[in-house]
Amino acid sequence: MRKSNECDIRPGNTLIMASEIHMPAPVCLIENIRGHLVANQEALEILAANKNPLVVVAIVGLYRTGKSYLMNKLAGKNKGEWHHQNSGFSIGTTVQSHTKGIWMWCVPHAKKPNHTLVLLDTEGLGDVEKGDKKNDTQIFALAILLSSIFVYNTMNKIDQRAIDLLHYVTELSNRLRKVASPDFEGVEDATNLESFCPDFVWILRDFYLTLEVDEQVITADEYLENSLRLKQGTNQSVQNFNLPRLCIKEFFPIRKCFIFDSPTHRKKLAKLESLPNEDLDPEFVEQVATFCSYIFNHSKTKALPGGIKVNGPQNDVMQGIYSKPGGHHLLIQKTELLKARYYWEPRKGMQAEKALQEYLHSRQSTSDAILQIDLALTKRQKEIEEAHMKAMAAKIEAQRLEVIQRYNLQMMEQRERLHQEQVRQMQMFRKYQVQQQQRALERRFQEEAKNLNKKIEAEHRSLQNEIQDLQRNAASQDDQDDKCILL
Repeated sequence: MRKSNECDIRPGNTLIMASEIHMPAPVCLIENIRGHLVANQEALEILAANKNPLVVVAIVGLYRTGKSYLMNKLAGKNKGEWHHQNSGFSIGTTVQSHTKGIWMWCVPHAKKPNHTLVLLDTEGLGDVEKGDKKNDTQIFALAILLSSIFVYNTMNKIDQRAIDLLHYVTELSNRLRKVASPDFEGVEDATNLESFCPDFVWILRDFYLTLEVDEQVITADEYLENSLRLKQGTNQSVQNFNLPRLCIKEFFPIRKCFIFDSPTHRKKLAKLESLPNEDLDPEFVEQVATFCSYIFNHSKTKALPGGIKVNGPQNDVMQGIYSKPGGHHLLIQKTELLKARYYWEPRKGMQAEKALQEYLHSRQSTSDAILQIDLALTKRQKEIEEAHMKAMAAKIEAQRLEVIQRYNLQMMEQRERLHQEQVRQMQMFRKYQVQQQQRALERRFQEEAKNLNKKIEAEHRSLQNEIQDLQRNAASQDDQDDKCILL
Protein backbone atom coordinates (compact mmCIF):
# COMPACT_ATOMS: atom_id res chain seq x y z
CA MET A 1 0.00 0.00 0.00
CA ARG A 2 1.60 3.25 -1.19
CA LYS A 3 1.80 6.26 1.10
CA SER A 4 -0.17 9.34 0.05
CA ASN A 5 2.96 11.47 -0.39
CA GLU A 6 4.71 8.98 -2.64
CA CYS A 7 4.96 9.27 -6.39
CA ASP A 8 4.95 6.60 -9.03
CA ILE A 9 6.43 6.26 -12.51
CA ARG A 10 4.08 4.77 -15.09
CA PRO A 11 4.95 3.49 -18.55
CA GLY A 12 5.48 6.33 -21.00
CA ASN A 13 7.37 8.42 -18.38
CA THR A 14 4.14 9.66 -16.77
CA LEU A 15 4.83 11.07 -13.32
CA ILE A 16 1.91 10.63 -10.91
CA MET A 17 1.82 12.76 -7.76
CA ALA A 18 -0.81 12.87 -5.04
CA SER A 19 -2.29 16.15 -6.25
CA GLU A 20 -1.33 16.55 -9.93
CA ILE A 21 -0.25 14.77 -13.09
CA HIS A 22 2.62 15.60 -15.43
CA MET A 23 2.11 13.94 -18.79
CA PRO A 24 4.72 14.79 -21.40
CA ALA A 25 2.78 12.82 -23.99
CA PRO A 26 -0.68 11.32 -24.53
CA VAL A 27 -1.55 7.76 -23.57
CA CYS A 28 -4.18 5.47 -24.99
CA LEU A 29 -7.36 5.56 -22.89
CA ILE A 30 -9.56 3.29 -25.02
CA GLU A 31 -7.78 0.75 -27.20
CA ASN A 32 -9.37 -0.43 -30.44
CA ILE A 33 -8.39 -4.09 -30.66
CA ARG A 34 -9.82 -5.66 -33.79
CA GLY A 35 -13.02 -3.67 -33.50
CA HIS A 36 -13.38 -4.15 -29.72
CA LEU A 37 -12.94 -1.14 -27.41
CA VAL A 38 -10.98 -1.90 -24.23
CA ALA A 39 -10.08 0.53 -21.43
CA ASN A 40 -6.33 0.91 -20.80
CA GLN A 41 -5.53 0.28 -17.14
CA GLU A 42 -2.52 2.60 -17.23
CA ALA A 43 -4.69 5.51 -18.32
CA LEU A 44 -7.32 4.70 -15.68
CA GLU A 45 -4.66 4.74 -12.96
CA ILE A 46 -3.42 8.09 -14.21
CA LEU A 47 -6.93 9.51 -13.94
CA ALA A 48 -7.54 7.92 -10.54
CA ALA A 49 -4.39 9.57 -9.16
CA ASN A 50 -5.60 13.05 -10.11
CA LYS A 51 -7.65 14.75 -7.39
CA ASN A 52 -8.41 17.94 -9.29
CA PRO A 53 -11.79 18.46 -10.98
CA LEU A 54 -11.66 17.27 -14.58
CA VAL A 55 -12.55 19.32 -17.65
CA VAL A 56 -12.86 16.82 -20.49
CA VAL A 57 -12.66 17.96 -24.12
CA ALA A 58 -13.29 15.29 -26.77
CA ILE A 59 -13.13 15.71 -30.53
CA VAL A 60 -14.78 13.50 -33.15
CA GLY A 61 -14.85 13.69 -36.93
CA LEU A 62 -13.75 12.10 -40.17
CA TYR A 63 -10.19 10.81 -40.32
CA ARG A 64 -7.49 13.05 -41.80
CA THR A 65 -9.40 16.27 -41.07
CA GLY A 66 -7.04 17.88 -38.57
CA LYS A 67 -8.56 16.81 -35.23
CA SER A 68 -5.20 16.02 -33.60
CA TYR A 69 -3.78 19.38 -34.68
CA LEU A 70 -6.47 21.22 -32.71
CA MET A 71 -6.02 19.02 -29.63
CA ASN A 72 -2.28 19.67 -29.66
CA LYS A 73 -3.04 23.40 -29.77
CA LEU A 74 -5.27 23.03 -26.71
CA ALA A 75 -2.43 21.18 -24.95
CA GLY A 76 -0.36 24.35 -25.38
CA LYS A 77 2.76 22.67 -26.73
CA ASN A 78 4.97 24.88 -28.89
CA LYS A 79 6.53 23.36 -31.96
CA GLY A 80 10.01 23.88 -30.57
CA GLU A 81 9.28 21.64 -27.60
CA TRP A 82 8.54 18.59 -29.73
CA HIS A 83 11.51 16.27 -29.95
CA HIS A 84 9.87 12.97 -30.92
CA GLN A 85 6.63 11.51 -32.14
CA ASN A 86 5.17 11.07 -28.66
CA SER A 87 5.46 14.75 -27.75
CA GLY A 88 1.86 15.26 -28.84
CA PHE A 89 -1.13 13.64 -30.47
CA SER A 90 0.04 11.71 -33.50
CA ILE A 91 -0.67 13.40 -36.82
CA GLY A 92 -0.31 11.29 -39.93
CA THR A 93 0.97 12.62 -43.22
CA THR A 94 -0.74 10.07 -45.47
CA VAL A 95 -4.30 9.02 -46.25
CA GLN A 96 -4.01 6.32 -43.59
CA SER A 97 -5.73 6.96 -40.25
CA HIS A 98 -3.20 7.30 -37.41
CA THR A 99 -5.24 7.59 -34.20
CA LYS A 100 -6.69 4.25 -33.04
CA GLY A 101 -9.25 4.16 -30.26
CA ILE A 102 -9.24 7.19 -27.93
CA TRP A 103 -6.02 8.90 -26.76
CA MET A 104 -5.86 10.96 -23.59
CA TRP A 105 -3.63 13.84 -22.58
CA CYS A 106 -3.98 15.39 -19.11
CA VAL A 107 -2.56 18.91 -18.78
CA PRO A 108 -3.10 21.78 -16.31
CA HIS A 109 -6.05 23.91 -17.29
CA ALA A 110 -4.92 27.20 -18.82
CA LYS A 111 -7.65 29.33 -17.17
CA LYS A 112 -8.95 27.33 -14.21
CA PRO A 113 -6.50 26.94 -11.33
CA ASN A 114 -6.49 23.52 -9.67
CA HIS A 115 -8.35 21.97 -12.61
CA THR A 116 -7.07 19.33 -15.01
CA LEU A 117 -7.78 19.58 -18.72
CA VAL A 118 -8.32 16.09 -20.17
CA LEU A 119 -7.99 16.09 -23.96
CA LEU A 120 -9.46 13.11 -25.82
CA ASP A 121 -8.44 12.59 -29.44
CA THR A 122 -10.59 9.95 -31.13
CA GLU A 123 -10.06 7.58 -33.98
CA GLY A 124 -11.20 9.15 -37.25
CA LEU A 125 -14.61 8.19 -38.56
CA GLY A 126 -15.15 6.73 -42.00
CA ASP A 127 -11.76 5.00 -42.37
CA VAL A 128 -12.09 2.91 -45.53
CA GLU A 129 -9.44 0.47 -44.26
CA LYS A 130 -11.46 -0.21 -41.14
CA GLY A 131 -14.88 -0.26 -42.81
CA ASP A 132 -16.72 -0.72 -39.48
CA LYS A 133 -19.60 1.71 -38.94
CA LYS A 134 -20.54 0.06 -35.64
CA ASN A 135 -17.06 0.72 -34.27
CA ASP A 136 -17.28 4.35 -35.45
CA THR A 137 -20.59 4.75 -33.66
CA GLN A 138 -19.22 3.28 -30.42
CA ILE A 139 -16.25 5.65 -30.39
CA PHE A 140 -18.53 8.59 -31.25
CA ALA A 141 -21.00 7.79 -28.43
CA LEU A 142 -18.26 7.10 -25.90
CA ALA A 143 -16.61 10.46 -26.64
CA ILE A 144 -19.94 12.23 -25.97
CA LEU A 145 -20.48 10.38 -22.68
CA LEU A 146 -16.94 11.07 -21.44
CA SER A 147 -16.73 14.76 -22.35
CA SER A 148 -17.81 17.99 -20.76
CA ILE A 149 -17.13 19.79 -24.07
CA PHE A 150 -17.77 17.82 -27.24
CA VAL A 151 -16.16 19.03 -30.48
CA TYR A 152 -17.68 17.84 -33.77
CA ASN A 153 -15.13 18.33 -36.55
CA THR A 154 -16.55 18.22 -40.11
CA MET A 155 -15.58 19.55 -43.50
CA ASN A 156 -16.88 22.44 -45.59
CA LYS A 157 -20.47 22.95 -44.42
CA ILE A 158 -23.34 21.65 -42.31
CA ASP A 159 -25.26 19.05 -44.30
CA GLN A 160 -28.02 16.55 -43.64
CA ARG A 161 -25.63 13.59 -43.46
CA ALA A 162 -23.66 15.18 -40.61
CA ILE A 163 -26.89 16.08 -38.80
CA ASP A 164 -28.30 12.56 -39.18
CA LEU A 165 -25.09 10.97 -37.85
CA LEU A 166 -24.99 13.34 -34.88
CA HIS A 167 -28.67 12.65 -34.16
CA TYR A 168 -28.16 8.88 -34.27
CA VAL A 169 -25.21 8.97 -31.89
CA THR A 170 -26.83 11.40 -29.44
CA GLU A 171 -29.84 9.10 -29.22
CA LEU A 172 -27.51 6.14 -28.59
CA SER A 173 -25.56 8.12 -25.98
CA ASN A 174 -28.75 9.14 -24.22
CA ARG A 175 -29.91 5.53 -23.99
CA LEU A 176 -26.52 4.39 -22.70
CA ARG A 177 -26.55 7.17 -20.12
CA LYS A 178 -29.98 6.11 -18.88
CA VAL A 179 -28.84 2.48 -18.65
CA ALA A 180 -25.79 3.57 -16.63
CA SER A 181 -27.89 5.86 -14.38
CA PRO A 182 -31.36 4.27 -14.17
CA ASP A 183 -32.27 6.23 -11.04
CA PHE A 184 -32.45 9.39 -13.15
CA GLU A 185 -34.35 8.04 -16.14
CA GLY A 186 -37.34 10.22 -16.98
CA VAL A 187 -36.95 12.53 -13.98
CA GLU A 188 -34.15 14.87 -14.97
CA ASP A 189 -35.10 18.50 -15.12
CA ALA A 190 -33.58 20.96 -17.55
CA THR A 191 -30.97 22.12 -15.01
CA ASN A 192 -29.65 18.63 -14.27
CA LEU A 193 -29.66 17.74 -17.96
CA GLU A 194 -27.67 20.84 -18.84
CA SER A 195 -25.13 20.14 -16.08
CA PHE A 196 -24.62 16.57 -17.29
CA CYS A 197 -24.75 16.93 -21.09
CA PRO A 198 -21.57 18.24 -22.69
CA ASP A 199 -21.36 21.63 -24.30
CA PHE A 200 -21.36 21.28 -28.07
CA VAL A 201 -18.89 22.87 -30.48
CA TRP A 202 -19.28 22.32 -34.23
CA ILE A 203 -16.13 23.05 -36.26
CA LEU A 204 -16.34 23.47 -40.02
CA ARG A 205 -12.95 22.98 -41.68
CA ASP A 206 -12.07 24.50 -45.08
CA PHE A 207 -15.31 26.48 -44.99
CA TYR A 208 -16.08 27.95 -48.40
CA LEU A 209 -19.62 29.34 -48.17
CA THR A 210 -20.56 32.99 -47.64
CA LEU A 211 -22.19 33.58 -44.27
CA GLU A 212 -25.26 35.37 -45.61
CA VAL A 213 -29.01 34.78 -45.39
CA ASP A 214 -31.35 36.93 -47.45
CA GLU A 215 -28.39 39.19 -48.27
CA GLN A 216 -27.77 39.73 -44.55
CA VAL A 217 -24.45 38.81 -42.94
CA ILE A 218 -24.81 36.21 -40.19
CA THR A 219 -22.42 34.71 -37.62
CA ALA A 220 -21.23 31.13 -37.51
CA ASP A 221 -23.48 30.53 -34.50
CA GLU A 222 -26.47 31.84 -36.45
CA TYR A 223 -25.53 29.55 -39.34
CA LEU A 224 -25.61 26.58 -36.93
CA GLU A 225 -28.96 27.61 -35.44
CA ASN A 226 -30.43 28.16 -38.90
CA SER A 227 -29.30 24.66 -39.85
CA LEU A 228 -31.07 23.26 -36.77
CA ARG A 229 -34.22 25.36 -37.22
CA LEU A 230 -37.48 23.38 -37.27
CA LYS A 231 -39.95 23.52 -40.14
CA GLN A 232 -43.63 24.30 -39.69
CA GLY A 233 -46.13 21.57 -40.47
CA THR A 234 -47.21 18.11 -39.36
CA ASN A 235 -46.80 15.91 -42.43
CA GLN A 236 -44.34 13.02 -42.40
CA SER A 237 -41.62 14.73 -44.39
CA VAL A 238 -41.62 17.69 -42.01
CA GLN A 239 -41.50 15.35 -39.01
CA ASN A 240 -38.57 13.45 -40.53
CA PHE A 241 -36.78 16.77 -41.07
CA ASN A 242 -37.48 18.11 -37.56
CA LEU A 243 -36.79 14.99 -35.46
CA PRO A 244 -32.96 14.92 -35.65
CA ARG A 245 -32.75 18.68 -35.14
CA LEU A 246 -35.05 18.60 -32.14
CA CYS A 247 -33.08 15.77 -30.52
CA ILE A 248 -29.74 17.52 -31.10
CA LYS A 249 -31.03 20.79 -29.62
CA GLU A 250 -32.43 19.01 -26.55
CA PHE A 251 -29.28 16.93 -25.98
CA PHE A 252 -26.92 19.90 -26.46
CA PRO A 253 -28.52 22.94 -24.78
CA ILE A 254 -25.29 24.93 -25.16
CA ARG A 255 -24.05 25.13 -28.76
CA LYS A 256 -21.23 26.97 -30.52
CA CYS A 257 -19.94 26.99 -34.10
CA PHE A 258 -16.51 27.89 -35.55
CA ILE A 259 -15.52 28.11 -39.20
CA PHE A 260 -11.92 27.57 -40.31
CA ASP A 261 -10.37 28.60 -43.59
CA SER A 262 -7.93 26.24 -45.24
CA PRO A 263 -4.68 26.56 -43.22
CA THR A 264 -2.28 26.57 -46.16
CA HIS A 265 -1.67 25.23 -49.63
CA ARG A 266 -2.70 21.59 -50.05
CA LYS A 267 0.87 20.40 -50.65
CA LYS A 268 1.99 21.87 -47.33
CA LEU A 269 -0.79 20.29 -45.23
CA ALA A 270 1.28 17.15 -44.65
CA LYS A 271 3.78 19.29 -42.68
CA LEU A 272 1.19 21.40 -40.87
CA GLU A 273 2.64 20.76 -37.40
CA SER A 274 6.11 21.92 -38.35
CA LEU A 275 5.03 25.04 -40.23
CA PRO A 276 5.49 28.37 -38.45
CA ASN A 277 2.49 30.68 -38.22
CA GLU A 278 4.04 32.86 -40.91
CA ASP A 279 3.51 30.04 -43.42
CA LEU A 280 -0.14 29.59 -42.44
CA ASP A 281 -3.12 31.59 -43.56
CA PRO A 282 -3.45 34.49 -41.05
CA GLU A 283 -7.21 34.04 -40.80
CA PHE A 284 -6.74 30.35 -40.00
CA VAL A 285 -4.23 31.20 -37.24
CA GLU A 286 -6.67 33.70 -35.76
CA GLN A 287 -9.57 31.26 -36.02
CA VAL A 288 -7.62 28.55 -34.16
CA ALA A 289 -6.66 31.02 -31.44
CA THR A 290 -10.30 32.08 -31.06
CA PHE A 291 -11.37 28.44 -30.79
CA CYS A 292 -8.76 27.67 -28.11
CA SER A 293 -9.71 30.79 -26.17
CA TYR A 294 -13.37 29.76 -26.19
CA ILE A 295 -12.55 26.27 -24.92
CA PHE A 296 -10.40 27.62 -22.10
CA ASN A 297 -12.83 30.34 -21.02
CA HIS A 298 -16.11 28.45 -21.38
CA SER A 299 -15.12 24.94 -20.36
CA LYS A 300 -17.04 23.34 -17.53
CA THR A 301 -16.14 20.53 -15.15
CA LYS A 302 -17.32 17.06 -16.09
CA ALA A 303 -20.38 16.22 -13.98
CA LEU A 304 -22.23 13.08 -13.04
CA PRO A 305 -26.04 12.85 -13.03
CA GLY A 306 -27.26 15.12 -10.26
CA GLY A 307 -24.57 17.72 -10.94
CA ILE A 308 -21.77 15.96 -9.00
CA LYS A 309 -18.38 17.28 -10.16
CA VAL A 310 -15.93 14.62 -11.31
CA ASN A 311 -12.32 14.24 -10.20
CA GLY A 312 -9.89 11.34 -10.50
CA PRO A 313 -10.88 9.31 -7.41
CA GLN A 314 -14.44 9.31 -8.73
CA ASN A 315 -13.62 6.67 -11.87
CA ASP A 316 -15.31 4.07 -9.31
CA VAL A 317 -18.19 6.55 -8.78
CA MET A 318 -18.62 6.89 -12.53
CA GLN A 319 -19.19 3.14 -12.77
CA GLY A 320 -22.39 3.71 -10.81
CA ILE A 321 -21.65 1.23 -8.00
CA TYR A 322 -22.50 3.77 -5.30
CA SER A 323 -24.61 6.13 -7.41
CA LYS A 324 -27.87 5.36 -5.66
CA PRO A 325 -29.61 6.23 -2.39
CA GLY A 326 -27.78 4.48 0.45
CA GLY A 327 -24.58 4.26 -1.59
CA HIS A 328 -22.46 5.83 1.16
CA HIS A 329 -23.66 3.24 3.68
CA LEU A 330 -22.77 0.55 1.12
CA LEU A 331 -19.27 2.04 0.84
CA ILE A 332 -18.84 2.00 4.62
CA GLN A 333 -19.89 -1.65 4.75
CA LYS A 334 -17.40 -2.52 2.01
CA THR A 335 -14.66 -0.55 3.77
CA GLU A 336 -15.30 -2.36 7.06
CA LEU A 337 -15.18 -5.69 5.24
CA LEU A 338 -11.84 -4.76 3.65
CA LYS A 339 -10.50 -3.65 7.04
CA ALA A 340 -11.53 -6.98 8.58
CA ARG A 341 -9.79 -8.90 5.81
CA TYR A 342 -6.73 -6.71 6.20
CA TYR A 343 -6.52 -7.40 9.94
CA TRP A 344 -6.75 -11.15 9.32
CA GLU A 345 -3.87 -11.09 6.85
CA PRO A 346 -0.68 -12.38 8.60
CA ARG A 347 2.82 -10.86 8.54
CA LYS A 348 1.83 -7.25 7.88
CA GLY A 349 4.71 -5.79 9.82
CA MET A 350 5.05 -3.04 12.44
CA GLN A 351 3.66 -0.26 10.20
CA ALA A 352 0.46 -2.12 9.27
CA GLU A 353 -1.90 0.09 11.27
CA LYS A 354 -0.21 3.27 10.07
CA ALA A 355 -0.37 2.11 6.47
CA LEU A 356 -4.05 1.27 6.89
CA GLN A 357 -4.87 4.69 8.33
CA GLU A 358 -2.94 6.43 5.57
CA TYR A 359 -4.84 4.44 2.98
CA LEU A 360 -8.19 5.25 4.60
CA HIS A 361 -7.18 8.92 4.71
CA SER A 362 -6.28 8.85 1.03
CA ARG A 363 -9.74 7.48 0.24
CA GLN A 364 -11.52 10.16 2.26
CA SER A 365 -12.12 12.36 -0.79
CA THR A 366 -13.79 9.44 -2.51
CA SER A 367 -15.95 8.81 0.54
CA ASP A 368 -16.91 12.48 0.68
CA ALA A 369 -17.78 12.44 -3.02
CA ILE A 370 -19.95 9.35 -2.58
CA LEU A 371 -21.63 10.94 0.44
CA GLN A 372 -22.47 13.97 -1.69
CA ILE A 373 -23.89 11.70 -4.36
CA ASP A 374 -25.85 9.74 -1.73
CA LEU A 375 -27.31 12.92 -0.25
CA ALA A 376 -28.09 14.30 -3.69
CA LEU A 377 -29.73 11.07 -4.82
CA THR A 378 -31.65 10.68 -1.54
CA LYS A 379 -32.88 14.24 -1.87
CA ARG A 380 -33.65 13.61 -5.48
CA GLN A 381 -35.52 10.42 -4.59
CA LYS A 382 -37.65 12.37 -2.13
CA GLU A 383 -38.25 14.98 -4.78
CA ILE A 384 -39.20 12.21 -7.20
CA GLU A 385 -41.61 10.72 -4.67
CA GLU A 386 -43.11 14.14 -3.95
CA ALA A 387 -43.33 14.81 -7.66
CA HIS A 388 -44.96 11.41 -8.12
CA MET A 389 -47.51 12.14 -5.38
CA LYS A 390 -48.20 15.55 -6.86
CA ALA A 391 -48.54 13.98 -10.27
CA MET A 392 -50.96 11.37 -8.91
CA ALA A 393 -52.97 14.07 -7.11
CA ALA A 394 -52.98 16.16 -10.25
CA LYS A 395 -54.08 13.13 -12.25
CA ILE A 396 -56.92 12.39 -9.82
CA GLU A 397 -57.97 16.03 -9.83
CA ALA A 398 -57.84 16.05 -13.62
CA GLN A 399 -59.98 12.92 -13.71
CA ARG A 400 -62.45 14.50 -11.25
CA LEU A 401 -62.63 17.64 -13.33
CA GLU A 402 -63.06 15.52 -16.43
CA VAL A 403 -65.99 13.66 -14.82
CA ILE A 404 -67.56 16.96 -13.78
CA GLN A 405 -67.02 18.39 -17.22
CA ARG A 406 -68.47 15.30 -18.85
CA TYR A 407 -71.51 15.43 -16.45
CA ASN A 408 -72.03 19.12 -17.18
CA LEU A 409 -71.79 18.43 -20.88
CA GLN A 410 -74.37 15.65 -20.59
CA MET A 411 -76.68 17.91 -18.59
CA MET A 412 -76.28 20.66 -21.20
CA GLU A 413 -77.04 18.19 -23.96
CA GLN A 414 -80.07 16.90 -22.03
CA ARG A 415 -81.34 20.43 -21.42
CA GLU A 416 -80.83 21.22 -25.07
CA ARG A 417 -82.77 18.14 -26.10
CA LEU A 418 -85.57 19.08 -23.64
CA HIS A 419 -85.63 22.60 -24.98
CA GLN A 420 -85.80 21.38 -28.54
CA GLU A 421 -88.63 19.02 -27.60
CA GLN A 422 -90.51 21.86 -25.93
CA VAL A 423 -90.01 24.04 -28.98
CA ARG A 424 -91.25 21.20 -31.20
CA GLN A 425 -94.31 20.66 -28.99
CA MET A 426 -95.06 24.40 -28.93
CA GLN A 427 -94.79 24.50 -32.70
CA MET A 428 -97.12 21.53 -32.99
CA PHE A 429 -99.57 23.08 -30.50
CA ARG A 430 -99.56 26.36 -32.38
CA LYS A 431 -100.09 24.51 -35.62
CA TYR A 432 -103.02 22.65 -34.00
CA GLN A 433 -104.46 25.93 -32.71
CA VAL A 434 -104.19 27.46 -36.15
CA GLN A 435 -105.87 24.43 -37.67
CA GLN A 436 -108.66 24.57 -35.09
CA GLN A 437 -109.14 28.27 -35.68
CA GLN A 438 -109.25 27.68 -39.41
CA ARG A 439 -111.85 24.94 -38.97
CA ALA A 440 -113.95 27.18 -36.67
CA LEU A 441 -113.78 29.99 -39.19
CA GLU A 442 -114.75 27.62 -41.98
CA ARG A 443 -117.74 26.36 -39.96
CA ARG A 444 -118.71 29.95 -39.13
CA PHE A 445 -118.41 31.02 -42.76
CA GLN A 446 -120.45 28.01 -43.85
CA GLU A 447 -123.15 28.77 -41.24
CA GLU A 448 -123.29 32.41 -42.19
CA ALA A 449 -123.44 31.49 -45.87
CA LYS A 450 -126.25 29.05 -45.15
CA ASN A 451 -128.18 31.63 -43.17
CA LEU A 452 -127.58 34.19 -45.87
CA ASN A 453 -128.89 31.79 -48.48
CA LYS A 454 -131.95 31.14 -46.40
CA LYS A 455 -132.53 34.85 -45.99
CA ILE A 456 -132.08 35.43 -49.70
CA GLU A 457 -134.48 32.63 -50.50
CA ALA A 458 -137.03 34.02 -48.04
CA GLU A 459 -136.73 37.48 -49.49
CA HIS A 460 -136.99 35.95 -52.99
CA ARG A 461 -140.20 34.16 -52.03
CA SER A 462 -141.52 37.32 -50.45
CA LEU A 463 -140.79 39.27 -53.63
CA GLN A 464 -142.40 36.51 -55.70
CA ASN A 465 -145.48 36.70 -53.54
CA GLU A 466 -145.61 40.49 -53.82
CA ILE A 467 -145.22 40.25 -57.60
CA GLN A 468 -147.95 37.68 -57.78
CA ASP A 469 -150.20 39.86 -55.58
CA LEU A 470 -149.49 42.83 -57.80
CA GLN A 471 -150.23 40.80 -60.87
CA ARG A 472 -153.51 39.59 -59.43
CA ASN A 473 -154.41 43.09 -58.34
CA ALA A 474 -153.59 44.45 -61.79
CA ALA A 475 -155.67 41.76 -63.49
CA SER A 476 -158.63 42.48 -61.22
CA GLN A 477 -158.37 46.19 -61.92
CA ASP A 478 -158.38 45.56 -65.66
CA ASP A 479 -161.53 43.49 -65.35
CA GLN A 480 -163.26 46.26 -63.47
CA ASP A 481 -162.18 48.83 -66.03
CA ASP A 482 -163.57 46.68 -68.82
CA LYS A 483 -166.92 46.39 -67.03
CA CYS A 484 -167.14 50.15 -66.62
CA ILE A 485 -166.58 50.71 -70.28
CA LEU A 486 -169.26 48.30 -71.26
CA LEU A 487 -171.75 50.01 -69.06
